[in-house]
Amino acid sequence: MDYPLLETVMRRLALEAGDLIMEVYQSADFDVRAKSDQSPVTEADEAADRHIASGLAAAFPEILIVTEEQAASHAESAPNFLIVDPLDGTKEFVQRRGDFTVNIAYVENGVPIRGVVYAPAKARLFYTEASGRSVEEAGPFDKSVKGVVSPVSVAEPNNGALMVVASKSHRDAATDAYISKYSVADMKSAGSSLKLCLVASGEADIYPRLGRTMEWDTAAGQAVLMGAGGRMIRFDTHEPLTYGKPGYENPFFIAHAPGVELKPA
Repeated sequence: MDYPLLETVMRRLALEAGDLIMEVYQSADFDVRAKSDQSPVTEADEAADRHIASGLAAAFPEILIVTEEQAASHAESAPNFLIVDPLDGTKEFVQRRGDFTVNIAYVENGVPIRGVVYAPAKARLFYTEASGRSVEEAGPFDKSVKGVVSPVSVAEPNNGALMVVASKSHRDAATDAYISKYSVADMKSAGSSLKLCLVASGEADIYPRLGRTMEWDTAAGQAVLMGAGGRMIRFDTHEPLTYGKPGYENPFFIAHAPGVELKPA
């Protein structure tokens, strides 16, 4: 893989998709439909998906592309692939809460090693550079010229006063019960893959997810987290979370800074 080209293409496509999404988000009204799994989908999801998929295919014609909105892609598999969630956090988008992201990642031998997470409504852009280092770029964002970037790094956690982030739309009693095992200083709620980026940037120490997610939901955020020194593991075994699983479905997981003293499931 040409990593400098990958960084340039993923960054540009995420920004362009963000523009398409914001056009719909800022409109007076938009249609919301239910997919076969009853999750919501909008014209913004579909427009962003088409744009990203075509851009990736043009730049990397030999690489498998798996996207949330193209069901046919979910039946394919390969050791190395690109994986896309064109609008992660559709529920946040529909409710106009702003916590939605564009996610694009490259997976190599089961590990998401490069990714971009762009939150257009919050003007936050995280990605892994060609070197694998994770950064946050400050706006305004020029699609053709990389702006000022700052390295992001996980925090050194205080296990007596942890910062925890949890899902805004999918919080449940099981998650709260697990969080209660820790000494928590503060709790944040966030939507989409922003939660992973908050751990990557040191704004949170741990994010447990005891609910259904798909690989396109997490791959880009995991790449950013790993490039910032963080870890993402299975909730049940504490083994690394891997990609290319049948159906691209994730088990429950924990994203965390390495210094967090993890509690058993």
